[in-house]
Amino acid sequence: MRNLLKTPGRSLFALMAMTLLLFFSSCASKQQKEKKNDVRPNILFIMSDDHTTQAISAYNDIYAKYFPTPNIDRIADEGIRFDNVYCANAICGPSRAIIISGKYSHENGYYKNESGGHFNPNQWTFPQELHDDGYTTAMVGKWHLGTKPRGFDFYMYHNNPGQQGYYWNPVYDYNGKNITIDGYATNITADTAIAWLDRVKNQGKPFLMLLHFKAPHRPWQPDKKYENMYPDEEMPYPETFNDNYKTREKTAGDTWMTMDFFNHKDMKLTPPEGLKGKALHKWLTYGNKPGEAWMPPGCKTIEEARKWKYQRFIKDYLACVRSVDDNVGRVLDFLDENGLAENTIVVYTGDQGFYLGDHGFFDKRFIYEPSFRMPFLMRYPAKLKPHQTDNHLISNVDFAPTFLDFAGVKVPPEVQGHSFKDAIEGKKEVKWNNEVYFHYYEFPFWHHVQPHYGMRTDRYKIAHFYYNIDVWELYDMEKDPNELNNVIDDPAYAKIADSLKKELKQLMIEVKDTGSLAEFREITDKDFGKLN
Repeated sequence: MRNLLKTPGRSLFALMAMTLLLFFSSCASKQQKEKKNDVRPNILFIMSDDHTTQAISAYNDIYAKYFPTPNIDRIADEGIRFDNVYCANAICGPSRAIIISGKYSHENGYYKNESGGHFNPNQWTFPQELHDDGYTTAMVGKWHLGTKPRGFDFYMYHNNPGQQGYYWNPVYDYNGKNITIDGYATNITADTAIAWLDRVKNQGKPFLMLLHFKAPHRPWQPDKKYENMYPDEEMPYPETFNDNYKTREKTAGDTWMTMDFFNHKDMKLTPPEGLKGKALHKWLTYGNKPGEAWMPPGCKTIEEARKWKYQRFIKDYLACVRSVDDNVGRVLDFLDENGLAENTIVVYTGDQGFYLGDHGFFDKRFIYEPSFRMPFLMRYPAKLKPHQTDNHLISNVDFAPTFLDFAGVKVPPEVQGHSFKDAIEGKKEVKWNNEVYFHYYEFPFWHHVQPHYGMRTDRYKIAHFYYNIDVWELYDMEKDPNELNNVIDDPAYAKIADSLKKELKQLMIEVKDTGSLAEFREITDKDFGKLN
């Protein structure tokens, strides 16, 4: 356990680590007595929070000169890069609920982060199913669902208020008991994952590990060795950085997620001396809401301020990714060095996409491509050839049945997703989706993004924004991949719009999201409670 037991103040953690060691030693001994030899694939499901395709050099080289991701790229190089994977509700907690349940938000009951309540732990999840079918299971890192993980032999998840996690000296729920561990969360999470893998590698039964990094989520705090990298370099700006939101004035043009809405804490500014308690909190969070725009030191114009804030944000974000990539490399090396790589499915993804200045935004939530689209890379040397790409339209609701399919476990009927194992294995005749569905509910805080539902096909995207406006948007992704021109009122697209609305209505029936607009608004307005 690299650095896990040596830091002062970790006596409680050291005791628990020893308990873990004894527990798994006992399990291994029991398995040896049973002479069990289950050769099904191991599954290592790595997910980072808010890691988007623009910040993975296997997808996009915009930042590769400064912040490459060679270890994450290695998964793509040695397996498959999926180019059309999408999130059915582009926000952290609901996406995670969709992934583990194989059901859309309206079916699993976890709609939003803010006042979204808790994920119901009594419902079916794929980790519980694999555990019941003989897998050894673990969950390490960010859980963010409010209730304790079930179906895991071991878990250690971020458990500070709100369960977002701290970058430094994080608080974890370690198999039911809260502990604080000194150090940087990304490294600690990987340390724990490797320690667990080392314990179970010779058990004679397959494992499932959910390795979920907090990074690179806000407030984007890099490890010390990556702080203030490239201070004199200007990172490149995305093509749509100066979007004017024409044809999208009431939707994209009416949010609290432009460069104006970074707060003092985001920008790592030093608070005035003497501030404490509520006064300090108010100062740190100043900038979150309208009317709180502020001018950075040395900036004289709004354009200068936007660029200054972007440069500070993007360098911190990418530096956090740098640590994730380092630790992905450590985990991959462990699999290689211990003879586990061949029969282990390794998946790397984010819980949704994220805006890195695209459309002038940060954060996520919209059905627009930078937040809707997710990275998804897979390596499985025993079955998959290297250097592959895949263009099937896939939703995160499809992850759970795919993992079960690889494990030879029957998918229960309540699961709404579909396995894409045949597509991964290159089967010639694959019956697959012609569209992916989306529904976002949270409003107005955080970021004032109008609730909306919609779908993407191979060429078009259509969405209905409905909370206190009634706005439809349509994009021709072939002619307008940056989604700058809403053509819903263009006469040339009238028949296409009508056809897509009918297709969307049918899709909503198929996925059972058939509530009225009033019922959808009630979900947005309802306070389901907050994470502890």
